[in-house]
Amino acid sequence: MEVQPSQRRREQQRREARSAILTAAEALMLDLGTERFSIRRLAVRCGYTAPTIYHHFGDKQSLIDAVLETCYADLLGRLRQVPRGEDASEYVRSLLRTFIRLNLEHPTYYRLLSVPRTETGSLPSAEAARELVAQALRELAARGRLATDNIDAAVETLWALMHGLISLRIIRPNYPFSKDLDDVALDMLDAGLLQRRPGGTPT
Repeated sequence: MEVQPSQRRREQQRREARSAILTAAEALMLDLGTERFSIRRLAVRCGYTAPTIYHHFGDKQSLIDAVLETCYADLLGRLRQVPRGEDASEYVRSLLRTFIRLNLEHPTYYRLLSVPRTETGSLPSAEAARELVAQALRELAARGRLATDNIDAAVETLWALMHGLISLRIIRPNYPFSKDLDDVALDMLDAGLLQRRPGGTPT
């Protein structure tokens, strides 16, 4: 059945409203953080009424999650562009480098990815990004090249390392960090968790 022009206009208006609300919500979250973020403040910022915002997103947490999902979808797209070679440890290393580079180049983006949230629901793109890393770690574990059989703990270790490497340089922009910081950190990761000797071949 052919879509009527009026229906197309309504759908276009719906997409434009949703996009405008998300853009304003992102800016407001960066300005105020999630604790001070409110639908009332967002309505002032974006020009849409609170009932309209609730109509599109349901509640405050759903709106925050929608903003974060948009960010993680972009991150997932970048990670999926990383070439997948035969060596799973090299692939993990490339994924981590991409994550570090993206967030250091766009610190406001990192601030959004790091906002506190209640773990009431999953963010599909965040889960998919995590799975890229987890699958590579499972391959290493199957080959006896992972220092632990706890994949969740291994993923969380990588997560903690990445956030440390990124956040330290964001909060201490004037500190003379070594230009080799990432390489040294990833070499230590290779030599320990991924069972690979720095500069050498897999064990």
